[in-house]
Amino acid sequence: MEKQTVRDIEVDGKRVLVRVDFNVTLEQGRISDDGRLRAVLPTIRYLQEHGAMIILCSHLGRPGGKVVEEMRLAPVCQRLSELLEQDVACLDECVGPRVEAAVKELKQGGVLLLENLRFHPEEERNDPDFAKSLASIAEVFVDDGFAVAHRAHASTEGVTHFLPSVAGFLMERELNVLSSILQSPQRPLVVALGGAKISEKIGVLENFLDKVDTLLIGGGMAATFLKAKGLPVGDSLVEDNRLDIARDSMERARENGISLLIPLDVVIADSFRADAQSRTVDVEDIPDGWRIMDIGHKTLDVFGAEVAKGKTILWNGPMGVFEFPAFSRGTRELAAALGSLNGVTTVLGGGSTAEVVELLGSADRRTHVSTGGGASLEFLEGKTLPGVAALLDKEA
Repeated sequence: MEKQTVRDIEVDGKRVLVRVDFNVTLEQGRISDDGRLRAVLPTIRYLQEHGAMIILCSHLGRPGGKVVEEMRLAPVCQRLSELLEQDVACLDECVGPRVEAAVKELKQGGVLLLENLRFHPEEERNDPDFAKSLASIAEVFVDDGFAVAHRAHASTEGVTHFLPSVAGFLMERELNVLSSILQSPQRPLVVALGGAKISEKIGVLENFLDKVDTLLIGGGMAATFLKAKGLPVGDSLVEDNRLDIARDSMERARENGISLLIPLDVVIADSFRADAQSRTVDVEDIPDGWRIMDIGHKTLDVFGAEVAKGKTILWNGPMGVFEFPAFSRGTRELAAALGSLNGVTTVLGGGSTAEVVELLGSADRRTHVSTGGGASLEFLEGKTLPGVAALLDKEA
């Protein structure tokens, strides 16, 4: 069922607690990419325009339930002030008397950012007392942190027991776009899966084997499929305990009339280094001591042709070790192929795929780049996300 959003609830004059995902990368105290901040600006501005007092809460990194100075949210607060063109109040705590006092000082349209939630172990434990303390400073809860919606934490699920809880605009968009792929995609539906391990994509594989028209397998996980077909893979990373899953996926694809394509040729290297010796070989000719690092040009031609036929395309996971320039061609050219399409729904499923596209500077040419790595994967697996399930349903 669809979830209520911030449009469906009265916020004028209300204190609104907003869960955001400001889990950004800090380099020498500065934000290297402010995309996660920009993504929630529509929700913040809507609340400002409708007279709310806005209290933002987020985590940053994995401090392990204790204060880590390098993981404070002060740099985030500074950048958010610049983006909103107004001062954002920044606290060094997220619960307690000082927080309560700061909230009382908020004016309509004012914005307050609480300190890193994960400085408290109670956050990840979904401690009800901690959730109640968070909720006590607000009258409404808006969840705009899709990237953590798969976690049943105090700030994602716990607070919903104490406040009327709805989705923000980013959460709404994530749910609408990903749901449309699962339920009513324009066809042909082409899904490209990459990344290092098949174990990370098992759920997506299983959920799409009766939904997709074409399934493209690249990245490190392709080695497991190649070995499952009896082909040599040299020193490539292979999950031997997942070979049966790869065989079963290929068999199910055949039974369902799905075109499941694995690489025809690959770029191999003699070691896992950016400056390793490399060459391109057919998948039947991978020698001992070498490992798969990228898909080859024949494979790119085939994958590109399949993508060009699609009306809905989902891509999750890079096609090779894109961090090393010598092995980034497969990922770069697939991104370019997607960017050249018109009238096609293209969705990038979070995590490293989103990082790739941001690096290439082509995110604006996609229909949607998911902000949720693990959350988007679990949603596409068909799992229920605790942070979504807890929000108010729209009436039928």
